[in-house]
This record gives sequence, structure tokens and C-alpha cells, in this order.
Amino acid sequence: MVADTPARTPGTRSRRSRRGRLPGRQDWSTWPHYQAADAGFRGYWYPVAFSSRITGRPTAVTLLGERVMLMRDGGAVHALKDRCPHRGVPLSYGAQQFPGTVSCVYHGWTFDLRSGDLVAAITDGPASPICGKVTQPTFETAERLGMVWIFVGDGEDAPPIDEQLPEELVSNPAVVGVRIQRRVGNWRFAVENGYDEGHAKYLHRTSLWRLFKAMPVYNDTRIVRRGRWIYRVQDEQYWEADFPGLGRWSGQAWYKLKPPKKNAGHRNIGNTGGSQKVNATIEAQDFPGFASVSMPGVLRITYPHFIHYEFYVPVDADHHLYVGVMAEFRRGLRTLPFYAKYLGAVRWLFHGQFSGQDKWMVEVTDAPPERLYRPDESLLQWRRLAEDVTKARAARLRDEGLDLGDVEA
Repeated sequence: MVADTPARTPGTRSRRSRRGRLPGRQDWSTWPHYQAADAGFRGYWYPVAFSSRITGRPTAVTLLGERVMLMRDGGAVHALKDRCPHRGVPLSYGAQQFPGTVSCVYHGWTFDLRSGDLVAAITDGPASPICGKVTQPTFETAERLGMVWIFVGDGEDAPPIDEQLPEELVSNPAVVGVRIQRRVGNWRFAVENGYDEGHAKYLHRTSLWRLFKAMPVYNDTRIVRRGRWIYRVQDEQYWEADFPGLGRWSGQAWYKLKPPKKNAGHRNIGNTGGSQKVNATIEAQDFPGFASVSMPGVLRITYPHFIHYEFYVPVDADHHLYVGVMAEFRRGLRTLPFYAKYLGAVRWLFHGQFSGQDKWMVEVTDAPPERLYRPDESLLQWRRLAEDVTKARAARLRDEGLDLGDVEA
């Protein structure tokens, strides 16, 4: 069942029920780990920057509320906490004075990029006694899909990054187009918007990406869990409906392509149930539904010829990185048309104007309190997934005797 929860307009007073209780859900205490994760979940790999942007000059990023310095040396990317332990100056203001190191701009404290050990304090001379007594925290890094990824944990070893990536991206050749954008709004609002059952059919009907394609008015949808993913499965789509006392509402118009015939083809590939031929790699995945989500906030939208992914990367409680990835499963010369299509149209139509509507909604979302309706079962199931997975991780770390940090907050 979907729990009722009310959206509150700023400046208005919430109304109480006859029994004196506020209507709807006032907080997310049903999912305490999720409620506490305003700055994100630890124990995962997150994409933070294009690989091409990380060079031999230090670069600062913020991830899960922590400032991190990234720097490339000898072809590999290294990540250290972006705060010199001497006086708190950001290491990202520094530079490389010796191979394999980074030196703080203030007093020349110099750290080994691999271990984080303080190997020199330039302004105290070669025999400085502080050397060997200070170690700067480091983070594990990896490079996939043209991006640098960072693992933030609670003392556990980082799992192989390929275990967290969507399986089909690991096991099949693909060409990708990527957009990374820092956005206002909590990362949880971004995930919930992406996986939300109700908004696309109404909000995005005016986007240029969907302008000439009919959209359903509503769907009969259920949530199915398979492995680490939960899927939205469309059992039925309704292209027009009569609302009592109001009139008829339709997702169709004379200038839009006609919706597919009832029960035609691949109903759960593409968000309008298209029946066109499906890419062999995509069809082989046998996805239960076209929209799926997994921890720590990875959305997958499956279309007949490509898959669109969104990674919602927590920066802090009020900002996140939107990382949009469009993948076509092609190789060789067959990848060339993708670049023309992506750079010429998709990047600004899909990752731009279409995604910009979501950006706007995430910026203005203010919940809880909230009052949910039937399609919000997708949100509830996502929160339940996040809660269950985080409880399991907390138990595992506790059994291993590790510091749980904020996991059990």
C-alpha cells in the first residue's frame, strides 16, 4: 500500500485531521538509514569527473560532503583528502614539486600520492622530524566510461568497480555519450524524480524530445525486483481517459506519432511501449521493465536502440552531480553515426532540454512532509531497497569489526 503524505506549499500552514494528527508523511523515519543519508551512502563507487579533465595539476571535487583532491601522475589518477593536516589549506591549491607527490602551497608539506605519507616538509629542510609521522587519507580510484570514479567507504576494501556498474556495460562493447553537471537539490530528490512513475507522462510531454511522440495518460504499473535492481513493469497503458465532471484528457495530438497497437511487441522497452525492432544486446538482457534503479542511485531507462543511464552523485546535502550516460551497443565503424547523432541532437535535446525539466523539479522539491498517491509506489519501493541494502551493509561491517561511521545514524 502507498502511504498518504502531503506536499506543503511554502508559507502555508499544514492542516490537522479531526483527531489532531497532521495528514500525510511528516518525515522519512520509516526508512531511518535513507533519512540520514542526506549527503549520500558510503560504500560505493561514484563518478566525479571526466578522465580528460584530471591532469598533473590538482583538481578539487566534493563527494558525500568530503573535499577530495584528484591528480594524475604516471598515467594513474590519485585521490587524497583535500585538506593539508598542517593548517587546513586545501591541497588542491598546491602543485607537484617531486615525481609521485603533491606539495601544499602554504609551507611545502609534500605527500606521496599513493600512500598519503608525508615525505617532505620543504620549509623545514631535508631532515624535518615531522616526516614519517603524518599520513594523509587517500581514496581508491578507477576509470570507466571516460570518467574518474572514487570509492568512499568506512574502512572496508573497495569492491571491483565492475561489480557496481550495470552488467550489460561491463560485458558488451558500447559507445557512450556523457554529460556531467553540478545541480542544486538533494541527490535523493534526483533519484526519486528519475524513477518516479507519474511525472514523465505529464511534465515531459512538452519537451522537444517527446514533442512529436504520444505519451500515455497513465499506466497500470507494478514493481519487480531482480538481483540488485528494481524494475517498473507496465501491464497496461492508457492513451486517453475521461475524468468525471471534467472531460477527456489525451496524450495524443494530430502532430504526434500514433501510439503502438495494443499488446504490440516489446511493451516494456521504451516508455511508450514501442514495438520496433530491438537491438540484439538489449533484447538479450530480457529486462522485466524499461525503467530500473539500483543502489547507490543508478537509473537505467531502456529504449529499443540505446540505454540511458543516470548516476546521481551526492556532493553534499544541497547539491548533486547529474551524470547522464547514453550507450549504444556498437563497435568499429558502426559507432560513427552515434557521435554525429549525439553531438548534433541528443546532447542538447535529451541531456539538455529534456533533462533540464527534471533539474527544475529537483531544485524546487521540498519534502517531507509529503502526501503520496498510487503511482508513488515506485518511490516507496526505491526507499525500501535503499534501506534493506544499507541495513545489510551495516551488519556486514559490524561483523567485520569495522568503524561504521554514519552507517547506523
